[in-house]
Amino acid sequence: MREFIVEADGGSRGNPGPAGYGSVVIDAVTGETLVERAEYIGVATNNVAEYRGLIAGLLAARDLDPAARVRVRMDSKLVVEQMSGRWQIKHPDMRPLAAEAARVLPRSQVTYEWIPRAQNKHADRLANEAMDAGKRGEPWTPPAGEAASAEVPVGEAAGPAVPVEGRGERRDQPQPSGSRTATEPPTPTPGGEAASAGAPVEGRGERRDQPQPSGTRTATEPPTPPPGGEAASAGALVEGRGELRDQPQPSGTRTATEAPTPPPGGEAASAGAPVEGRGERRDQPQPSGSRTATETPTPTPGGEAAKSTDDRRAAHNVATTPTVGWGAPPDMGAPATFVLLRHGETPLTPQKRFSGSGGSDPSLSDVGRQQAERAATALAARGTIQAVVASPLARTRETAAVVAARLGLDVTVEDGLRETDFGAWEGLTFGEVRDRYPDDMNAWLGSPDVEPTGGGESFAATAHRMAETRDRLTAAYAGRTVLLVTHVTPIKTLVRLALGAPPESLFRMELSAASLSAVAYYADGNASVRLFNDTSHLR
Repeated sequence: MREFIVEADGGSRGNPGPAGYGSVVIDAVTGETLVERAEYIGVATNNVAEYRGLIAGLLAARDLDPAARVRVRMDSKLVVEQMSGRWQIKHPDMRPLAAEAARVLPRSQVTYEWIPRAQNKHADRLANEAMDAGKRGEPWTPPAGEAASAEVPVGEAAGPAVPVEGRGERRDQPQPSGSRTATEPPTPTPGGEAASAGAPVEGRGERRDQPQPSGTRTATEPPTPPPGGEAASAGALVEGRGELRDQPQPSGTRTATEAPTPPPGGEAASAGAPVEGRGERRDQPQPSGSRTATETPTPTPGGEAAKSTDDRRAAHNVATTPTVGWGAPPDMGAPATFVLLRHGETPLTPQKRFSGSGGSDPSLSDVGRQQAERAATALAARGTIQAVVASPLARTRETAAVVAARLGLDVTVEDGLRETDFGAWEGLTFGEVRDRYPDDMNAWLGSPDVEPTGGGESFAATAHRMAETRDRLTAAYAGRTVLLVTHVTPIKTLVRLALGAPPESLFRMELSAASLSAVAYYADGNASVRLFNDTSHLR
């Protein structure tokens, strides 16, 4: 049975804005690029373009061999998780696209896997070529000098797991406009050399909260040329994807719209310098000695231009159309915002004893009730809470009742917000558990799948419960700001899931009694952590 690797990508310059997709199909055994496809699809969102690319890739694989196994790999976490069945498909624009993708091939023949963006360059480039062509009012055609398989050869830097997608025309059939098969010879560029596979691309429109792997460069950032005019190393570090526009930048950094300032001697700054502030506005004053992306670069020693025509076009788009990070306009409407309030102290809190959903269910102490009152005062001054939802345990219901009374709201009880069940450890300190159940404690600290002694709830089980509760509440309170009064582990887990942090991060968060945190959830499945462990109202 044949096996194909399918890689697809899509982008939108405006989100929604002018959009396009690119997709490629690769033979999983030989690494041969079989079909490429790219298309400008008009005004759409990033996620719509990504789904369109997926559909094109699956159709391509089916046309090549309807019985083949297909490994789909994309850098869109949303598409991969939704098509794998792990995430719900809530947005009305996504449901028909996901259904169409699912109908192309039997589910048993297709697997989905997320890959870093750095391993998705081929489809990414094609998507940007399609958007460039659409901007010129032309259909996508292969640019001169680029071999069909130039981008990500299987078995080299990207590794054998690199996915590729395409439209699926057979190589011996006439090709419609917008497709290219691997049998077409590349057209040489002036000077006879094939265009570099590392050419920068533009307008990716990545989701604002998606993390970038270390050692990659974002698509909207033009490369910094080292001495000799060669393209900058792809290993340049990119930081600050989610930084707010008004956040102060550390000394010595430069924004994404600033080109490097040559040091004495005329050489370009090192490609290894970090780049921050993806969301900076283009009309922001530039520091002395900086150069904006639209200024023509000074040739490096040797007389070669520092940037090609494609580089300058990419830089121009960065300077004129902020489409990624915090510069992107909202396209999914107001998020569901969860303001997360940990309950006030109980008699067990200052003693740092395990107090979950399987213990004595203590009430608030006098200190805890004072903390609840102060939280209520702060939230009333905030004036944005539209509903109050609480865990069923006594300490959270008491805290929620104090706040809700101040806000003039009712309290809804949600069982999914309860604390983890710590089994036989309930009421014990960490040290006492270590003395009585050392092996169980070590196993618990080493794996999120391990339950506390006596059949408690593992952190993995808690995470699953919290993900289901999150999805249920975001659907019920779409576009609204809701106060969730809950416990340490549920709040930490919601934050961990929003950040995509590993399970061990739970042990590295400090969450005080009656503290406030906040996470916003957007309709496309993305999340943004806006506040964590704020205790200013208690001081």
